[in-house]
Amino acid sequence: MKILLTGFEPFAGEPINPSWEAVKALADYRQSVVSLMLPCVFDKSLEVLGDVARAIEPDIILAVGQAGGRSGISLEKVAINLNDARIADNAGNRPIDTPVIADAPNAYFSTLPIKRLAQALKAQQIDAHVSYTAGTYVCNHLFFGARHLAESLPQKPLAGFVHIPFLPEQAQRHNDAPSMPLDTLVAALTVLVDELLAGGEDITVSAGTTH
Repeated sequence: MKILLTGFEPFAGEPINPSWEAVKALADYRQSVVSLMLPCVFDKSLEVLGDVARAIEPDIILAVGQAGGRSGISLEKVAINLNDARIADNAGNRPIDTPVIADAPNAYFSTLPIKRLAQALKAQQIDAHVSYTAGTYVCNHLFFGARHLAESLPQKPLAGFVHIPFLPEQAQRHNDAPSMPLDTLVAALTVLVDELLAGGEDITVSAGTTH
């Protein structure tokens, strides 16, 4: 089993992006984990992802992104075929009401066992929940593109997206927004990687553990 684990470069004037800081910390965790930093740029992020995925043929694509203002780990359920950027990306692009991929489905669901993953995080006392909106910025763009890519690859990898909060040092600059220490973020990604490598189906009854 091989996992392609992606994070983003900093954007929106931030000097750091917690998604890449956490993802790169797992670069040497296991041989089966490949860490990749993606540009926070519409289209270019999908080009880089596609090139690497075709080269290494992962069984799982787990993409991670920053969601400033959210608390806990958000395991995203659905990606929509829509770009609607509130701010420009790192290349100055600001698409409004455009498709991520023309003539593709309106939406894709995550193929990761997200309820089971949320349960595993909660068992380690890590705040986590299932989310039903990945936004309309580069994170959703990547999530949708990763799922579309997965459908075209011979091995049909599982693919999904996780949003994580600010780091504490970022939160201080944003009116003390919710945050999570880097060591907790790294621990959370480690739990997710271990669960995914272990395999198994998603749970079908929440029993109050995933919301």
